[in-house]
Amino acid sequence: MNAKDQEIAKKVIEGVGGESNVSSVFHCATRLRFKLKDTSKADKEALSQTPGVVTVVESGGQFQVVIGNNVPEVFKSMMQQSNLKDAESADSSEQPEEKGSLLNRAVDMISSIFSPLLGALAGAGVLKGLVALFLVLGWITEESGTYLILNAASDSVFTFLPIFLAITSSRRFKTNMFVSVAIAGALVYPAIAAAQGAGTALTFLGIPIVLVTYTTSVIPIILAVWVQSYTEKFFSSFIHQSVKNILVPMCTLLVVVPLTFLAFGPVGNIISEGLADGYTWLYNLSPIVAGLIAGGLWQVFVIFGVHWGFVPIMLSNLGTIGYDTMLPMLAAPVLAQAGALFGIFLKAKNRDLKALAGSATLAGIFGITEPGIYGITLKYKKPFILACVSGAVGAAIIGAGGGRAISFALPSVLAIPAYVGTGFATTVIGIAVAFGLAALLNLFLFKEPVAEAAKASAVTTDGQRVSARPEEAVSAPADSLLKKEIIVSPLEGTIQALDSLPDPAFSSGAMGQGIVVDPTSGRLTSPASGTVTTVFPTGHAIGITTDGGSQLLIHVGVNTVRLKGRFFDKKVKEGDRVEAGQLLLEFDLEQIKAAGYITATPVIVTNSAEYLDVLKTTEAAVKNGDYLLTTVV
Repeated sequence: MNAKDQEIAKKVIEGVGGESNVSSVFHCATRLRFKLKDTSKADKEALSQTPGVVTVVESGGQFQVVIGNNVPEVFKSMMQQSNLKDAESADSSEQPEEKGSLLNRAVDMISSIFSPLLGALAGAGVLKGLVALFLVLGWITEESGTYLILNAASDSVFTFLPIFLAITSSRRFKTNMFVSVAIAGALVYPAIAAAQGAGTALTFLGIPIVLVTYTTSVIPIILAVWVQSYTEKFFSSFIHQSVKNILVPMCTLLVVVPLTFLAFGPVGNIISEGLADGYTWLYNLSPIVAGLIAGGLWQVFVIFGVHWGFVPIMLSNLGTIGYDTMLPMLAAPVLAQAGALFGIFLKAKNRDLKALAGSATLAGIFGITEPGIYGITLKYKKPFILACVSGAVGAAIIGAGGGRAISFALPSVLAIPAYVGTGFATTVIGIAVAFGLAALLNLFLFKEPVAEAAKASAVTTDGQRVSARPEEAVSAPADSLLKKEIIVSPLEGTIQALDSLPDPAFSSGAMGQGIVVDPTSGRLTSPASGTVTTVFPTGHAIGITTDGGSQLLIHVGVNTVRLKGRFFDKKVKEGDRVEAGQLLLEFDLEQIKAAGYITATPVIVTNSAEYLDVLKTTEAAVKNGDYLLTTVV
């Protein structure tokens, strides 16, 4: 442990506001991740200027100090100089509760509960819209077995939504998942649902029960699981270990289920109806104004992560009044971003920008706007503003026409069947206007930045030019004074620009130049011959120093350090000699995605400042061993 690392550690502790301001800290492959008691005490600017600190990022409730490959040494020095506790090695029950504003905590809670469900909700919602469309077209009838099966497939997620929410809520509140599911099962139990439907008067120990509809409900089960988490802790505190596994679940069910029917259920239902009624009241004041606000600000909400707070309102509307007017309006700002990207695609002359805009347009049409927003529209500012204006216009048209969604579906062209019914024509028109207007505005108003010549080619000392195309890069004259090293792809997948990655430490280039491979398989091989310098304990990141001197960092996904090694199988260790194409790591791609993580993998030349340029492949997709980068010095 050298004096330089100790000095960096000392400066970092001072920069975050001192040891007393740190709730917890751990490190990943490149950065120290702090949870601070008061972020205002941290001196972000001074930290960013500290020698040895690459940059500072605030994201996901964490204050992240990016160090680079030597972060383990800095972390060890920091632990030795202080009484700080490693949050990753500490028992989770001992870690401090996450603090912050009430809004931030509410948004964080909602996102953690709903984000794992969005795929199933969106898929089922689109299918439900298609079934409704098939009925309107007369392709199927409500009496047919085909309709019965398709309707069951599309409606089951919504009918038994409390059970799905019980699973995700139990993870959030760190309580027994199976007891949570049992509580939810009681809410949607057939006999209970039948009693509610028939209006049967019920009591529990002589206390009247207000029966409400729990299928499709949201808030009651979340309240119930929250109370369950405290109830379990209470009974676990005194029930003997020998019978704890039986008596704690029994006592929890005995307490929480009746309380839910007597109190949490009715209260939660009142809250749900209140949210739905409040939004309906606002919408009825002026659907056009509601559309202008929703369409103009939705992507801003997405950037700051507060859009999650609207999900319960949408689901509540669907459950209480049978439709939602917000969802179709939100399709306009999403497609407006896609339209802005399409306009840039048509106008751009720079090959890299055109390729990125083209792929981002396609992703945006299907509802995935983040690559385009972070990679292009927000980066250049004007395209993002023009897209927001276009989205507001399109959403206002949809609001004026009374567009409705009959099921939950993430805004995209795939969601259009969910808008069948009232206002369908104006919804389609509004979406088309948003896309077309954004495309035209950017086609005429966007000014493409002047591309740097180094991005296209590097000039040798004898006047030769090395192209970014792999075959030309390899065939440069042997007697050229220009030195270069070829880096091949460690993964099979599609190519993305580095600045498209939703992680400022990488996308800003602060860690070095490079490229992103979004993998289609979980087999990671060595991109060059050299020595393994870093294998992070969780397996999600590997560093290699090549024989030619390039220092490479391969970081599988974004924030995958939080998986703590799950789904990763390391095949090498630090100090190993490796050859190009040798297997370094295997990871379960589908499980990582299912856990909610982005798998797009940056391949970074961390010492790229030592090179004249880092040339990149122009291919849209690569396989293991295909040309990826050239370092030129």
